[in-house]
Amino acid sequence: MKTGKEMETKELRRVDYGGSLPVENVQALASRNLEEIPPRYLRPEAELDPVSIEDHSLEIPTIDMSKLLDEQHDPSSHLGELERLHSACKDWGFFQLINHGVSEEVIEKTKIDIEEFFELPLDQKKAYAQLPNSIEGYGQVFVLSEEQKLDWGDMFFLNARPVAVRDMRFWPTHPTSFRENMDKYSRELHKVTICLLRFMSRNLGLHSEALTSAFEDGRQGIKTNFYPPCVQANKVVGISPHSDATGLTLLLQVSNVRGLQIKKYGKWVPVEPIPNAFIVNIGDVIEIMSNGEYKSIEHRAVVNTENKRISVAAFHGPNIKGTVGPLPDLVKKNTAKYKAIRTEDYLRLLLSSRLDGKSLIDHMKL
Repeated sequence: MKTGKEMETKELRRVDYGGSLPVENVQALASRNLEEIPPRYLRPEAELDPVSIEDHSLEIPTIDMSKLLDEQHDPSSHLGELERLHSACKDWGFFQLINHGVSEEVIEKTKIDIEEFFELPLDQKKAYAQLPNSIEGYGQVFVLSEEQKLDWGDMFFLNARPVAVRDMRFWPTHPTSFRENMDKYSRELHKVTICLLRFMSRNLGLHSEALTSAFEDGRQGIKTNFYPPCVQANKVVGISPHSDATGLTLLLQVSNVRGLQIKKYGKWVPVEPIPNAFIVNIGDVIEIMSNGEYKSIEHRAVVNTENKRISVAAFHGPNIKGTVGPLPDLVKKNTAKYKAIRTEDYLRLLLSSRLDGKSLIDHMKL
């Protein structure tokens, strides 16, 4: 006889949240050394959108986790870093996190395994291909029509937490260390996320568990992005402009190639990643829960003419059985600016949409 927990896990896996139409593998397409890119990938706006170059005033903030944690020994430094975190969440929606406590060994092993996975022959990678009506596995996301313009990149997505919802058929057995190292990486990033959410709760004037209670048993999805070099790099987009629909995202740069850009003051601002730092960004769920105090920010990825780029994003969302809506204690002070809906319905809404700026937030606004 199955336990209640086993039945709940089976139910979570069975729910159809939607998927993505299959499209050609971009890594394989790029390997043909094409002189011209297929029209479906060409994006006129990629050349027209203004990009901010060498404006150091637009560099995203850097937050030192060790200072946030050192409240007892250096309270003034702790308070100063708390203020910087609050400002980063309010004014930028993005920051780089240093001294985060995740060991260099865990990070480097994860990077090596991810690179080795993408170096596998296409037929071996396709053994982990997405199934219909699922985003998990190797393939694409948010391709909803045959006419839709496509991004110049492939992705590999895993449901990592809660551990019970992992579908191990999508977890590679080659490299042989992949499963073990990804499990360690997943656990470490969950700890960092919960820690950040405690400090964010305090900065919002709430008790420290106000946000963490929703995320402690929440969903963590890990999406690895592979952007092959492109001969017409200035005419394609690696990932379309969007804000993350989840709560908090921690991004790790695997290869030393710049590509992430955020939208600030109407311009695209390139992000220069700090080695082994996490680039953290506020997602739509935190914008909604904070009732607009913290804002999710539109961002995109561009590609390189000569070098591949690999990044790995860990998305942290609330418990699937909960609700996405403004926190009650914040609504007491101000009128609710967003709807409250079941998390399951929010996920269905997300996965039935294509990447399109902050369209999901616009749908949730009252």
